[in-house]
Amino acid sequence: MESTFALVALITIVALIFDYTNGFHDAANAIATSVATKALRPRNALAVAAIGNLVGAFISEGVAKTVGKGIIDLGENPGNFGLTVVLAALFGAITWNLITWWFGLPSSSSHALIGGLVGSALAASQVVQWSGVLQKVVIPMILSPTIGFTLAFCLTLLLQWMFRNAQRSKAGRGFKGAQIAAASAMSVGHGLQDAQKTMGVITLALIVGGYHEVGNDNVPTWVKIAAALAIAAGTYAGGWRIMKTLGKKMIEMDPIRSLASQTVGSTVLYVMAIGFQAPISTTHTITSSILGAGATRGRKWVKWQTVGSILVAWVLTIPAAGLVAALFFHFFQLLGM
Repeated sequence: MESTFALVALITIVALIFDYTNGFHDAANAIATSVATKALRPRNALAVAAIGNLVGAFISEGVAKTVGKGIIDLGENPGNFGLTVVLAALFGAITWNLITWWFGLPSSSSHALIGGLVGSALAASQVVQWSGVLQKVVIPMILSPTIGFTLAFCLTLLLQWMFRNAQRSKAGRGFKGAQIAAASAMSVGHGLQDAQKTMGVITLALIVGGYHEVGNDNVPTWVKIAAALAIAAGTYAGGWRIMKTLGKKMIEMDPIRSLASQTVGSTVLYVMAIGFQAPISTTHTITSSILGAGATRGRKWVKWQTVGSILVAWVLTIPAAGLVAALFFHFFQLLGM
């Protein structure tokens, strides 16, 4: 029993570390465009994003329940073996997060976690709920960037037409306030999506370890608070490498394109989280929205070499995190865990 408690405690700590890395890895999602247009100063922008993440974490439990029970099946009482699967998944996700952060690539922390769970479960010969992976991960993974790109493209054109005769000074002040509001909404959407994924993993560990009722996938209050604080702290720490990629290296950012991409990105996050309980990637959503907004100027205004590097990271995230998680699982087995 003591070893089980120690494993559950270790998983909780590692999950919160993942949540923290998720925060600084994805901080750019909400604020990069507003910082690029100077609507917000970097440190103020990070404070806005941190508060938004904190608020968003308490809005819903739908995504947490999907991650906790809709991706892998560890049985009702697999004991320490099942906990080792979860621990390896977290190490795989954290490792991939740090690799992509180092290279400044806005990959998906969500998909890193999903990939880690699948890879670790396969290495342990546990059941992967492929229908759940398809319906809740793969299909939204394709739909959310497509929708984000298309809607941001259309909204940018609409905003350009609406303000075509506006005075530059008045429009500038109005767009600054609107960008701050959109950045706040995007931050809440990020907390709504990404903090819940950590909650789901911790709740899964509590159930497997026997510290939470089997069949009860409601997230304990203390788990919500811990996950919310961890992602908020990570966000405030900042992800400057990725912020440069999203704010400057893909398109030439301006207030209209900043507002359009953030508005569309946050809307997609809310709809997917509350309406479909789907753990989509905030990174994929905002990146595609930025590309859609930038594409209104024509192909030459998009920096396709940067986009290509991002797409490679997107494709590799789930299998790479899964492979690393599988290696960690076998390593833990050698250690007798």
